[in-house]
Amino acid sequence: MDEHIIEALGKTKIVIKNGRIISMGKPMIKYCPLFHKYRGIKELNKDTIQENIEFRIKDFGMCTPKRELRMRDFLSFGVSEIISTLLEDDIIDCAVMVCEGAGTVLITQPELAQGIGGRISGVIKTTPIKEIIEKLGRENVLEPDTAKIDQPMGVNKALNEGYNSIAVTVASLDDAKKIKKINSKVYVFAVHLTGITRKEAEMLFKTADIITSCASKHIREIGDKKALFKAGYSIPIYAATKAGEKFIKKRIKKIGGLKEKKNPKLPYPLI
Repeated sequence: MDEHIIEALGKTKIVIKNGRIISMGKPMIKYCPLFHKYRGIKELNKDTIQENIEFRIKDFGMCTPKRELRMRDFLSFGVSEIISTLLEDDIIDCAVMVCEGAGTVLITQPELAQGIGGRISGVIKTTPIKEIIEKLGRENVLEPDTAKIDQPMGVNKALNEGYNSIAVTVASLDDAKKIKKINSKVYVFAVHLTGITRKEAEMLFKTADIITSCASKHIREIGDKKALFKAGYSIPIYAATKAGEKFIKKRIKKIGGLKEKKNPKLPYPLI
């Protein structure tokens, strides 16, 4: 069976089978400044979301055997870009990420981190795609036969294989907590957080190293008060630890600084 469930463009739930959209939910927000800037999308609705997902399937083979996994550094700023820089500079030796068609994977190459994380954010459930798994290496996939997504198990796999400095992306507070219990030195990057509760947001700032705001009003309110460092304007990324601060600043230095924005556009509505 070939079925991939993702959340994208305002956390819209989208089901893709055999390279085609089978079902599509409703977006949680109406406007995202990133998609406006890079894809010219002024409003997130059924038509614009469908058009963008179909473009991704055609352009780089999202959720298909033709998936292009590598992506060069475009000097932009986000979690996958930070992780790519950390791999490139040998600050971490492994990133535990999620890729459609493979599930939880161990990534050691910057271009793969960028190509996997930079092109698609919220993979909720997926099934194995042989061609993707072969490109990544079966040995780097948590469960090649099922494409299971389990970030804490992925961290365990990385530790068992001898990696010493590990970053991991998580989309839930529960995963962040489990991973810090497994090994408190693993760097946790919290992503895909639109719609989380205030309590979850507060706990993330006590658990994760780097937190992206997405369209969360709670992340912004708490981050603006408690974060050690904040980068970005429309969709800020926050550092909750000294390590997180160092990582964000390293990426900023690599791209030659962040330009100050006057009246930055924000996601709408913040939720």
